[in-house]
Amino acid sequence: MLTKALRILKPRSILHRRSFSSSSPSPRLNPGAVSRTTAGAAEIEADDAVAYSDPTESPTAMPMMMQAHLQPRVVVYDGVCHLCHGVGVKWIIKADKYRKIKFCCLQSKAAEPYLTVSGLTKEDVEKRFLFIEGLGSYHQASTAALRVVSYLPLPYSALNAFSIVPSPLRDSVYDYVANHRYNWFGKAEDCLVLKEKELLERFIDRDELIDRC
Repeated sequence: MLTKALRILKPRSILHRRSFSSSSPSPRLNPGAVSRTTAGAAEIEADDAVAYSDPTESPTAMPMMMQAHLQPRVVVYDGVCHLCHGVGVKWIIKADKYRKIKFCCLQSKAAEPYLTVSGLTKEDVEKRFLFIEGLGSYHQASTAALRVVSYLPLPYSALNAFSIVPSPLRDSVYDYVANHRYNWFGKAEDCLVLKEKELLERFIDRDELIDRC
């Protein structure tokens, strides 16, 4: 009886094994594959950057732009303004010990791609400086200033708490000072950073500025 039962079961076992062998093998995941992919994505930083979002998604979104043309965390400012350079740029460079923020004079050709992607003119940025934060966003006026200080170490980054103040109120103060800055602080003939060449390493337009010296 036992022998007969084994003869009956044996063909079924063979058939079962054949059905597995005839099918395509299931792909095996390398245990490290997912983690390496995740790590690779994590290593992509704004400096390597990639693409920008659809400009219809938000009022500050920028069109797609490759890294060769655009860098993140760049301040585009009026380079002949004593207030902008002396009180703004030099103070940020001194406070920014991790060198996160870069700069570009509005009067340089290197500033033009930043104006293009943000849809602004030179006249716009003369009135309100521009901060390209990266990955699809740019800011102007008081919001730009607060976004810049948010990248600085403590205690300077704590100034970003003023973001709770409504932007129309913040910008009204900003615009008042900006409209009188030349009368109060003066205006230079050329970019003021040319007189302080030790700062040029923080400027994305340094080669262009050096050629003008």
